[in-house]
Amino acid sequence: MANPLKQLTEFGQSVWLDFVSRDLLQSGDLQKLIEEDSIRGVTSNPSIFEKAIGHGDDYDEMIREAEAAGDLDPGALFEGLAVHEIQKGADAMRSVYRQTQGRDGYISLEVSPYLALDTAGTIEEARRIWREVDRPNLMVKIPGTKPGIPAIKQMISEGVNINVTLLFSSDAYQEVAEAYISGLETFVAKGGDPHQVASVASFFISRIDSLVDDLIDKKIAAGGDPKLAELKGKAAIANAKLTYQIYKKIYSDPRWQKLAQKGAQTQRLLWASTGTKNKAYSDTLYVDELIGLDTVNTMPVATMDAARDHGKPRASLEEDVPAAQKVMDALPGAGIDFTQVTTKLVNDAVGLFVDAADQLYASVQKKRQMVLGEKQNAMSYKLPADIETGVKAVIEDWRKEGKVRRLWTGDASLWTEADESNWLGWLNIVTDQLKAVAHLEAFADDVKKGGFTDVLLLGMGGSSLGPEVFEETFGSAPGFPKLHVLDSTDPAQVKRFEEAVDLKKTLFIVSSKSGSTLEPNIFKAYFFDKAKQALGSEAEAAKRFVAVTDPGSAVEKMATGAGFRHVFHGLKSIGGRYSVLSNFGMVPATASGIPPRKFLETTAEMVRSCAPSSPPSENPGVILGAIMGVCQRAGRDKVTILASPGIADFGAWLEQLLAESTGKIGKGIVPVDAEKVGASSVYGTDRLFAYTRLASEADSEQDKAVAALEAAGQPVVRIIVHDKMQLGQEFFRWEMATAVAGSVIEINPFDQPDVEASKVKTRELTSAYEKTGSLPPEQPFATVDGIKLFADPRNEADLKPKATNLAAALKAHLDRAGAGDYVAMLAYIDRTPSHIEAMQQLRHKVRDAKKVATCLGFGPRFLHSTGQAYKGGPNSGVVLQITCDDANDLEVPGSSYTFGTVKAAQARGDLDVLADRGRRLLRVHLPADVDAGLAKLAAALEQAVR
Repeated sequence: MANPLKQLTEFGQSVWLDFVSRDLLQSGDLQKLIEEDSIRGVTSNPSIFEKAIGHGDDYDEMIREAEAAGDLDPGALFEGLAVHEIQKGADAMRSVYRQTQGRDGYISLEVSPYLALDTAGTIEEARRIWREVDRPNLMVKIPGTKPGIPAIKQMISEGVNINVTLLFSSDAYQEVAEAYISGLETFVAKGGDPHQVASVASFFISRIDSLVDDLIDKKIAAGGDPKLAELKGKAAIANAKLTYQIYKKIYSDPRWQKLAQKGAQTQRLLWASTGTKNKAYSDTLYVDELIGLDTVNTMPVATMDAARDHGKPRASLEEDVPAAQKVMDALPGAGIDFTQVTTKLVNDAVGLFVDAADQLYASVQKKRQMVLGEKQNAMSYKLPADIETGVKAVIEDWRKEGKVRRLWTGDASLWTEADESNWLGWLNIVTDQLKAVAHLEAFADDVKKGGFTDVLLLGMGGSSLGPEVFEETFGSAPGFPKLHVLDSTDPAQVKRFEEAVDLKKTLFIVSSKSGSTLEPNIFKAYFFDKAKQALGSEAEAAKRFVAVTDPGSAVEKMATGAGFRHVFHGLKSIGGRYSVLSNFGMVPATASGIPPRKFLETTAEMVRSCAPSSPPSENPGVILGAIMGVCQRAGRDKVTILASPGIADFGAWLEQLLAESTGKIGKGIVPVDAEKVGASSVYGTDRLFAYTRLASEADSEQDKAVAALEAAGQPVVRIIVHDKMQLGQEFFRWEMATAVAGSVIEINPFDQPDVEASKVKTRELTSAYEKTGSLPPEQPFATVDGIKLFADPRNEADLKPKATNLAAALKAHLDRAGAGDYVAMLAYIDRTPSHIEAMQQLRHKVRDAKKVATCLGFGPRFLHSTGQAYKGGPNSGVVLQITCDDANDLEVPGSSYTFGTVKAAQARGDLDVLADRGRRLLRVHLPADVDAGLAKLAAALEQAVR
């Protein structure tokens, strides 16, 4: 019995299979199809690969093997799988390729659907696919969109076989044919053999009838002529028949004949989407009616089976061409604009292929994460229904609008279209650092051989908070010095750090991105002078100093001139709070013995999970950012940071990232760090809890408390860190999430407009000191229980009448905090463990009594951190500033002012700006005996919140 499928070749039509899978290639089924059905080619697309990879386990072993050789992002992982399979498919088709002398025997692999409207990107990717597959019988699939046409021409001119896809109209086909012929002419002009270049123009069939039939049904339903139904199921075939006539005309033209004489092959029409979607039609309709010389029909498996079983082959393509013309002519009269139909189909097809690619990469990402297991930190979350609905909507918006890819390409329209694209260097810093990791490893060797007992980092904000996380989390490795981080101008704190190190055996790291930040500069002046005194000369002191700064900064010039041991550069495209994985974080981490290569390689696994090819639904950074953004919009703007004791200091870094990135133009996220978990009754509806759990050192009581919060309906995000070395993954996850949240909130997450305001006020005050020898006088509005109270006129008017004693003053102030507010306690005192504990007790009393979020910051370090949110964020803060007289002060070498003067100026400048922003504030000034003052404050506060 004759095989109808095989008979199609007798009519000059080649049958290709529109399907590929590992089983097809390994089982011998493809070879069977070649031998028994005369299959002459194979096509693939993202939908086909998604079904093969996402809905079975055929590729699981390949994914495991690929990951074992080195972790890859979802896009690279898929491409490796696809290239391998396409190579095998090409090899299986090679016999057909040889037998047909290059007319058939091809297998197709598509450029990324994300590039359908990107000419340059399509060209670059097509070249790469051609190079990596490295088979003469590969066809690279490029969509026949307007931007795709120039890419098609270029690739043909380079001798690359092209399958042009997503064609629906004869006009588009003619543009594609012109691109093919022009490309061949260029290729021949360069000495190429045109016979070695093949191309097909994939003309989509069934989708045309689906849309046209739907339009006809709607018109009839709206009262149109029922006879319109006679046009149903005819437009697609009619359109194909007329396009075939154009094909014949083009390739009989004298222009073409010149190429044909040199061996050029025509660009055949390939009928795609030939499975019928309307069950009322024959399942072989688009096979039986489109059979003609020099054509290709690529069929899905079901259509191929049907054609083999009951197809009716005949030379149908040129039957009654005038009737086909009548069908097309009748469409306008029926109110159907066929140009609009095909335009919509192209746009829809691009969207459908993007959707399929998203599903494909999501499937690959899921399987990649399964293989990674505990190598990558896990995240889960439990959200109230309204928040979860909002998060799903944001994630779908990010998928539909391709926002992950846009973020990675620096599209400022994701935010405010300001200068955001200039501040995205952190996206690639891990990759860049790994490429140059030898410089960090050499530094590690130098530190280890240098005989140092201590490393003292002198920094502020982004240059100090990341290193502090390393110090508190990792300590120092055997054979390496102990890391200390100084980020306070409090003279007692500066003196404590001086006494904690051996000046002769300490490596000092001056860390300042801009090179003009006040604090690192006066730290350097002080400790360089002390080192010089201890070592006997400036030259010897310089050998113990390292600088980390941006290229061209004042610090670089100073360090170079002084002969510093090393100068490490930052990147100008990375803001301070995003710089922890750059040299600002990695240099001090390396100095304390953290292996930079291992740390960065572990971090890179999260970078790849957040890659452009990782769809939002599986992208850890996007998911977390969507949750934060949606919660902020819903009034849950207090991100409460919980962490296992072993990684507790991570919150200090994170609160700067969140506050400084989002707290501006009257909105944003207020981070709440180090607030001990309380009973669910002390929390309002303004919280989002983020619990980072160190699996190896988890606190069971903390686990129970977080579970209780979930049970009470609070939104909770859980992140499991399996090993401290994976903390870098959280740095990157939260950076990505913060950028995403900034987009959702509609702010620029890379500027800090209100931080500078405090600096300006501080400079004004220190300048006044330099001129007069004292800070401008100030008058407390009350002195109660030996403690002075200050406020601006507006707040003084509210508080002074009630400030009969300290407790009354505090009560009047704290009673101004209501639902949705937070109380910020900002202490310009020595940040000792006992002072931290005392302040923690104060905040928890307020939290439990007032049921509001509480923030604790030590000045002046918080000015470079959460201060941005307190000044520029929502006006929901009630600020209690705590200052003190300094029992002992320290001179700043080369300056007329002291550390105490600087601290006082910073505190006053901070309060002035908060007052300018209309904040509810009170300053409590303690005597030099800070411990006694804090005890008084605690007793008064106890009364105030009863």
